[in-house]
Amino acid sequence: MEYFDSDVPNIPDYRLSEKQFLLTTCATTTPSTKEQLVGEILESIKTESLGSYYKYLTTEFPQYFPLDEELSLKLNSTNEEEIEKLKASIKEAEGDDETELDVTQCYIKLAEYYTKIIDRENSIETYQKALELPQSTGSKIDILLTLARLEFFFNDYSNAKVYLDQVKILIEKGGDWERRNRFKMYSGIFLMATRNFSEASKLLIDSLATFTSTEICSYDQVAHYAIVSGVLTLDRVNLKEKIMDSPEILSIYSSAPHLEPLINLTNSLYTCQYNYFFKYLLESHDELLVSNKYLYNHSNYFLREMRCKAYGQLLESYKSLSIKSMAENFSISPEFLDKDLCKFIPNKKLNCVIDKVNGIIETNRPDNKNNQYHLLIKQGDSLLTKLQKYGAAVKLSGAERV
Repeated sequence: MEYFDSDVPNIPDYRLSEKQFLLTTCATTTPSTKEQLVGEILESIKTESLGSYYKYLTTEFPQYFPLDEELSLKLNSTNEEEIEKLKASIKEAEGDDETELDVTQCYIKLAEYYTKIIDRENSIETYQKALELPQSTGSKIDILLTLARLEFFFNDYSNAKVYLDQVKILIEKGGDWERRNRFKMYSGIFLMATRNFSEASKLLIDSLATFTSTEICSYDQVAHYAIVSGVLTLDRVNLKEKIMDSPEILSIYSSAPHLEPLINLTNSLYTCQYNYFFKYLLESHDELLVSNKYLYNHSNYFLREMRCKAYGQLLESYKSLSIKSMAENFSISPEFLDKDLCKFIPNKKLNCVIDKVNGIIETNRPDNKNNQYHLLIKQGDSLLTKLQKYGAAVKLSGAERV
């Protein structure tokens, strides 16, 4: 799969947010890895002069980033010098009767610098000033998407939604192909992060073929998110077509070996190789969900929903099945299966009952034809009512004309 690097600046650097998550939140990160992550984050701070981000880390996570006064002064001095230059260019543009668009660009450059050094407050304030100035619809979309990225960096999804909603309005008025695709990608990540996997899968799968948003994630990560969302929500036909046979996903097999557990999980579910299902499910959970900042909070949900989906898929083929036989299919103990099924049956997530005396699981699939018949009658009654009201209105109108 070939894709084009985005011309959008990689600000803020999403990789720093991911490293911060692994260091401060992910429970599976080892002490040696934490030490490495601290070193990598500090190296980026020094190389890119990220004074504001350093201040944030020393304030919020002093156990990992004790304050180094000398380093802090050096970073702040570099930042203040650049900020003064950018502010001076704004004053110069305003004072020399430059066009309003030139003034707008000066504000955007200052806001971009604040975003680069991860000064959240000043970045938002400066971008808001820029949005009040005259500029193209495309430029406004770029600003709002950058603000959404900034909120993604800090995992503030409620604020990210505010900006994405504004982008949606502008996109509908007129947005080019590239910006529409970026918006689709951002929306997919937002929906996934807020556990709307069904809608997220549609956008993320579509984004695979048109991906240019390298400022928010890598292509391997898009595939990762698309597979997770797809395997959770797609039926067998669509899972085969949109995930397993997807040229974009097939193309990353060799370049993304770390996604192998997730790919194996998808294949085992589709091919009904249930004896490997739990092995791949646990590997996917441990290696690809709990270590991801967007999926971490949904890792247990993923475990639960995938078990339910696999159980339901197997039970569809039987009117009744012994607990022992089903447990053997999944290579788990009958005791575990019994307890696990009891989590899904009471809330109707599985249409079956357990006969404990005989050790049998009996399926009680809903009568779809009966439901369709009742729905048809209901819709027919509604249509007839509307037609009667319409007929009465037409007669009344005719009487008035007479």
